[in-house]
Amino acid sequence: MEKIPEHGDCFVCGTKNSHSVGITWYKNDSGTIHADMVFTKAHQGPPAHVHGGASAAVLDEAMGAAVWSAGYSVVAVNLDINYKKPVPLGQNIVIEAWITEVKPRKILTISEMRLPDGSIAVTGTGIYVEAPHLFKDVSFSS
Repeated sequence: MEKIPEHGDCFVCGTKNSHSVGITWYKNDSGTIHADMVFTKAHQGPPAHVHGGASAAVLDEAMGAAVWSAGYSVVAVNLDINYKKPVPLGQNIVIEAWITEVKPRKILTISEMRLPDGSIAVTGTGIYVEAPHLFKDVSFSS
């Protein structure tokens, strides 16, 4: 797997943001984005479990990373997050995302958050559209 560049101020993966979730993303040869993460008390919603908004932000970023790493400058226009099981704090969680379809005006994605036993806890789908004008002055670093 290849480490993909982070963008310094990003809420989910940025190293320059003191409030960042702190994920490092990797991409495999098929274009699937992957990360392992241990959520901490800083991400808590229900006692001892991850806040739904934190899960949604991570899955949005994973899907966005899949599209960005494919060469598109995009923003999300629609996210659909489905919570199947509570995500516990302090355990290794696997996050994956990939592109399912590229259409003329939008790119469709899927993401999954898996528990240590391999079961799916949270899924997401996203629709992303190109918006290079929002990123003309942005640089990404490794």
